[in-house]
Amino acid sequence: MGRTTRRVRWLLPALLGASLLSGCLAAAAVGAAGAAGAVLYTQRGASSLVQGSIDEVFRRAQAVFRQMRIAETGQATENSGAQRTLLGTHDGMEVTVELKRESATTTQVEVYARRSLAEWDREFARSVLTRLVEAN
Repeated sequence: MGRTTRRVRWLLPALLGASLLSGCLAAAAVGAAGAAGAVLYTQRGASSLVQGSIDEVFRRAQAVFRQMRIAETGQATENSGAQRTLLGTHDGMEVTVELKRESATTTQVEVYARRSLAEWDREFARSVLTRLVEAN
C-alpha cells in the first residue's frame, strides 16, 4: 500500500468525524441558546419560536411592517385568539405573517413572501422575521 493511500484512509474518516462534530456543536449551541429566536427556512418562507404573547408579537409584526414599508392589507384571528394572521404587500409581493400561541410567553411565527403563484422570496421572509425576533 502506497503512502498516499494510507494518508487518504486516515484523512477521510478524520474529515468526516470533524464535520459531524461541527454539526453537533452547532446544534448544541442552538440548544443552549434556546429554541426561541432561531430563524429557520421553510419551503416557502421562514419560521421561528418568538418570545412574547401572541398579542405582543402581533403588535411587533405590525411595527415591522411599518418599518419595512409593507402595506397592511388585512388581519385575521382564529381559535379564540390562539392563531392570528397579518397580511400585507410590498414591491409586488404578498407578505403573510402567521402566529400560533405556543404558551403564554412564546409564539410560533411563520412568514411567507410570495411573488407569484409559484415563486416565494424566502430571503425577504427571513428578513421580516429576523426584524420581528430582534424587536423583542
